[in-house]
Amino acid sequence: MKRRNFITLLSAGSGSMLLTQPLQGSEIFANSNKNQRLSDGFSADVVIAGGGMGGCATALAACRNGLKVVMTEETDWIGGQVSQQGVPPDEHPWIETHGAPASYRDFRNRVREYYKRNYPLTADARKRENLNPGDGAVSRLCHEPKVAVAVLLEMLHPYMSSGKLIVLTEHKIKKADVTGEKVKAIEAVNLKNNQTIVLEATYFVDATECGDLLPLTGTEYVTGTESKSQTGELHAPEKGNPKDNQAFTLCFAMDYQHGANNIIDRPEDYTFWSNYVPDMYPPWPGKLLDLKYSSPQTLEPKELGFHPEGVRTGDVLNLWNYRRIINKNNFGPGTYTGDITIVNWPQNDYLLGDIIDVSEKEFKKHIEAARQLSLSLFYWLQTEAPRPDGGLGWPGLRLRSDVMGTSDGMAKYPYIRESRRIKAEFTILEEHVGAENRKLVVGEEAGKKAAEFFDSIGTGYYHIDLHPSSQGDNYIDFGSLPFQIPLGALLPQRMNNLLPANKNIGTTHITNGCYRLHPVEWSIGEVVGSLIAFATKKKTLPRAVRENRSLLEEFQGWIRTQGMETHWPE
Repeated sequence: MKRRNFITLLSAGSGSMLLTQPLQGSEIFANSNKNQRLSDGFSADVVIAGGGMGGCATALAACRNGLKVVMTEETDWIGGQVSQQGVPPDEHPWIETHGAPASYRDFRNRVREYYKRNYPLTADARKRENLNPGDGAVSRLCHEPKVAVAVLLEMLHPYMSSGKLIVLTEHKIKKADVTGEKVKAIEAVNLKNNQTIVLEATYFVDATECGDLLPLTGTEYVTGTESKSQTGELHAPEKGNPKDNQAFTLCFAMDYQHGANNIIDRPEDYTFWSNYVPDMYPPWPGKLLDLKYSSPQTLEPKELGFHPEGVRTGDVLNLWNYRRIINKNNFGPGTYTGDITIVNWPQNDYLLGDIIDVSEKEFKKHIEAARQLSLSLFYWLQTEAPRPDGGLGWPGLRLRSDVMGTSDGMAKYPYIRESRRIKAEFTILEEHVGAENRKLVVGEEAGKKAAEFFDSIGTGYYHIDLHPSSQGDNYIDFGSLPFQIPLGALLPQRMNNLLPANKNIGTTHITNGCYRLHPVEWSIGEVVGSLIAFATKKKTLPRAVRENRSLLEEFQGWIRTQGMETHWPE
């Protein structure tokens, strides 16, 4: 059958209705729950599954370089971990000036400008160049999830309006049509009306949170932990386990009303969760719902503090301030009655099951259990959390469903730390980026820098941070070095027109711990969009760009002109 380079709608039965006029850009975004037929004249060069940070960056780069793109998103919000999952950016200390693409810093600056344009900031906050709306401890830019959605749409809208980009929200990829090493089409199901659309293109990008396209397309991948004999990594276990993935978290938003009684109904599974002691090695220091947890670096018991009015809690971290997205003191009097914070803490990491490579029924079961855990944590904070005055509970705490865009204040989608990972042309190992392992391999002096990759197409930095796992491993957390992103880690060993753009690149379980953060995911996505455009122009395959040193150097030079960094400054 002759391959068509456009998008068609599969018949949904006798009740289906086809729109005879093609919808354009933002109209499609706004009306993506409708049964649509897109005109045969629309040429889709790239189909992106997943509208998170990597997916949006892929779309921006591909559209900027003249390609026509369709991007699907499972929820009704684009932005992934920064929006639908409710996780303020985890970044490195130099993010304001280098160590990420210019477009990522543009996104961050637009977030700040959004607040300066639309919010009644105090004079002091308004004049701050590097405004942090929440002054959260975790990041130099803690902000509301909805603002991330608004800014990303603002960045994408020129391409949506011109018809270069179609965004289909609330669409999940269910099937793929593959011949040999080539994906021909994928089938997306509209989650609101169960109708299906077949998406055909020259290239396909897996920017989903769990690497969903990999099994659907037969792309080779790995999951969980590799053994020390497989990778030689210093911190790898003696025996690998494909089911041993990091915990995921269903985050939630809350504020505090002093003197109010906002206590919710006792959650259905509260008895279980309030008594639950994680079964792991090395041991967890007691119940999960407590202000004590395992120090990620030493695994010794570590105290945390909690006070919803932001006051100091002695020498220990006040969890309220950790992921605070609104500091009321940055805004005019009366704008906010209190701060708003996001709860992504050790206490609501879900440990009782894996959601990678399970049935949809099993997936939903664990998500619901994670919801019960987060609700139970919130109820515990309201009723049983110890207060500095010796009392128990903060009844004025209030779930903020409006902040998360849900009915219950929980995030729209779980925060996924670990995905399926492609079997890549090149796999990043701990010896390339781990501070201790690198010194053992190349010596003390050379080990002060991460590995230099000849095919570097990006930079990033974060310590290697692995949360407790679904198979009972406690934290693995240790130092890394400012690293490069090698192009080989973005190339599947066999498939020619499928590329990863999320946490599904060629890392190991260990190195995933520093390549999974917001700016790195964005960097990966932007390079993927650019690589597709470059390969299309050169009439070659993405893997050939890496194999041909002349082409590779031309590509690296070209992406640098577009604001991408391939090396850290000396």
